[in-house]
Amino acid sequence: MAGAHAAIDRAVLAPLGNDDADARIEAVGHIAALATPDARRVLDALNNETLYVTPAGDVLVVDDDKAWNPVTDATTAVPDDAEDISVNNRLRSVLQGALSGMRLFSEDRSERLAAARAMTRNADPAQLPLIEKALEKEKDADVIAQLEQVRAIANLNAEDAAKRKAALITLRNTTDASLMGTFRDMAEKKPDGSYQEPDAEVRAEAAKTVAALQNHLRMTDIAGKVFYGLSLGSVLLLAALGLAITFGLMGIINMAHGEMLMIGAYTTYLCQLFFRAYFPEAIDAYLLLALPAAFIVTAAVGIVIERLVIRWLYGRPLETLLCTWGISLMLMQGVRTLFGAQNVEVANPSWMSGGITVMGSLALSWNRIIIIVFSLLVVLAVWLILNKTRLGLFLRAVTQNRRMADCVGVSTGRIDMMTFGLGCGIAGLGGVALSQLGNVGPDLGQAYIVDSFMVVVLGGVGQLAGTVIAAFGLGEITKFLEPVAGAVLAKIAILVVIIVFIQKRPQGLFALKGRSVE
Repeated sequence: MAGAHAAIDRAVLAPLGNDDADARIEAVGHIAALATPDARRVLDALNNETLYVTPAGDVLVVDDDKAWNPVTDATTAVPDDAEDISVNNRLRSVLQGALSGMRLFSEDRSERLAAARAMTRNADPAQLPLIEKALEKEKDADVIAQLEQVRAIANLNAEDAAKRKAALITLRNTTDASLMGTFRDMAEKKPDGSYQEPDAEVRAEAAKTVAALQNHLRMTDIAGKVFYGLSLGSVLLLAALGLAITFGLMGIINMAHGEMLMIGAYTTYLCQLFFRAYFPEAIDAYLLLALPAAFIVTAAVGIVIERLVIRWLYGRPLETLLCTWGISLMLMQGVRTLFGAQNVEVANPSWMSGGITVMGSLALSWNRIIIIVFSLLVVLAVWLILNKTRLGLFLRAVTQNRRMADCVGVSTGRIDMMTFGLGCGIAGLGGVALSQLGNVGPDLGQAYIVDSFMVVVLGGVGQLAGTVIAAFGLGEITKFLEPVAGAVLAKIAILVVIIVFIQKRPQGLFALKGRSVE
């Protein structure tokens, strides 16, 4: 904006002192279009109801006992016959838009873009002079596109039918769902059978714009369900991946697997507390410590459980179910004793906060995007361990033929211990991911244990590829079913489908060949 004083034409200010509401609104637009400090001062005074008018038609900005005349730049005492200019709701709405619109002339590109976006909520024909002036000066393509949309929205209320029609054509590709009501009002009949929009050609364009926006919103909805299905699938995958090893390969029905998720989440919470206490300036890095810490802690807990309990129960799956169920209750009570029964909050690091907007209105949060990528990296790491390491070789040998492996010198007991620890450690990594999506509590794992078994059984016992496909498949099916049937009925329907599927194909999506890992 210009720094020097530039007088405002008396004719531009005069309508503010009249009773004609439309003239006052038009005057606000012309004043805002001046884009000078004096114009901003006048509009601020009108907004704060400190703008007065004299019987002679002089518009004055009053500050305590002084009155400033924007036409002459003179400051005098407040005249006794001056009256304040009242502001109704309609004028205030236009005024707020004009004040926001004056930011269109800021040196900061992001501020201009934000101002243009803000104007879409209350675009009015009175703002057209301001918009036109901003378009003349603007060089940034994104800001220009946003301003053209604001201009089109303002022209939806223009008196000229040709302008309304052109505005609808311009808005044909809009992604703003808030405009749907306006488009429908212009296209459809009112309850009394008449039309709000008198021009038939404009109504036809409005109908086309409604159809285009509906199609976009439909595609956005589908894309959103796909994304959130992937997000849910990644969580199910992290929860089920460790179980695919302990249950799928070792044949252990570990009902305490959900509590491994819980322990991983609480380990993340403790890492956050540690960084807050000793390294507050590096709090965003606490996840870098939480990942290895959660894996080590949960793996250690798993090894202890395997050495003390599970090792005596191999080949007796029902007994492992009962024992691990008891262990899960003990672990939950232990956490309640240490941390309390209430949930604890694990805050997202700043680099996982926020998100990106695609397709105009679909917000993809960074924490979910990162967790999807993280789950795939964990799958890759597990595949490399099982197929490219000595541990993986011995694990596959013991799984395929325990006696033969024992005969050739493989320490089957040690392999069992390390394998169970690996499965529990992976569950700990899942707990880290879950801590970034919600609060952490003693019952965290109970929400995922049944789903984890469904994923493993559906994918094929011991099949890594089947686990991945089943996890993401169940995630997508759940997100598409929930809006139609509700969360509870969707869960029941999925369970019924899985039961029927297992009856027809007991081996799951992929059969385990020779008790080895593909």
